[in-house]
Amino acid sequence: MTENDIRAALASFDLKTMLDGVHVQGGLVQVSLAVKREEAPRYEALRREIEAKLSALPGVRNASVVLTAQKPAPAPAPAAPQADVVLPEVKAVIAVASGKGGVGKSTVAVNLAVALAQSGLQVGLLDADVYGPSLPRMLGLNRKPQVKDGKMLPLEAWGLRCMSIGFLVEEETAMVWRGPMVTGALNQMLSQVAWGALDVLVIDMPPGTGDVQLTLAQRAKLAGAVVVSTPQDIALIDARRGVKMFEQVRVPVLGIVENMSYFCCPNCQHRSDIFGHGGAAAEAARIGMPFLGEVPLLLEIRATGDAGTPVAASAPESDAARAFAGIAARLRPALGQAAGAGPRISIEE
Repeated sequence: MTENDIRAALASFDLKTMLDGVHVQGGLVQVSLAVKREEAPRYEALRREIEAKLSALPGVRNASVVLTAQKPAPAPAPAAPQADVVLPEVKAVIAVASGKGGVGKSTVAVNLAVALAQSGLQVGLLDADVYGPSLPRMLGLNRKPQVKDGKMLPLEAWGLRCMSIGFLVEEETAMVWRGPMVTGALNQMLSQVAWGALDVLVIDMPPGTGDVQLTLAQRAKLAGAVVVSTPQDIALIDARRGVKMFEQVRVPVLGIVENMSYFCCPNCQHRSDIFGHGGAAAEAARIGMPFLGEVPLLLEIRATGDAGTPVAASAPESDAARAFAGIAARLRPALGQAAGAGPRISIEE
């Protein structure tokens, strides 16, 4: 299945100048249709019809058709895919992901980014979880970003340049958005933010294996992914799905992290393997993936996260911070090798 095959299948629809882009990778297809935002509801039936036809084509595992508010190109796109330059000054983009929620993925993403910054890298951190943004609270940031020359300026904290939909809405606002709206907002946080020159951009992914992961794989040119899991079997099942998803979109998995690996009582130092122990390391060995390290279940990690003072920055000599520093150190060689349609986000002044 090629882009030309998809374009041939689309020829039966009267899309005229609406066709904004076609991406095909490993049986995954995404088509973008550029329409005016106010006209999007009347194109919804057409969007579903096209999606159904593409999904039925031989060799297509998943087809997604999104409506974007971007202006169509003045001339028809050539058959070859466009070299859409996103994040031109960022040397490497890595995703921190999990197959399910509740495994501490955001905590790992924040502290890993801080640890990488402490090692001397220029680091950015993007919160891609539009439905449940947690970076504002975990970084202690509660203000809106400024706009300069039509681009948002990332907020800065703990040596990081940061962006999150949570900077633009109230903390308790429910983002009741459909998939195309989410991917459109994410595209803007990639391309309409003045990230500047970075050695690495860490993306805190939402849980699961859906539109956001596919959009990032296609738009951000991910250098790799870090998969976070807890040790128990039920979490490892979902971690395997996350690994398989990245394999399908041809994003290398840089390693697996075992979070909440064990608990030591702060009073008597007795160790309890509440969720089991070593499951992520065993799974990494089984599938031939690097094991980046384990992070214990510690009160200070939770407390500093709630307080907006990540433990890797506020307590760099603690056991927790050392665990994140070790993961960052094991990840850096891989980074060195890798470095070689929705609503517009508006900010009211």
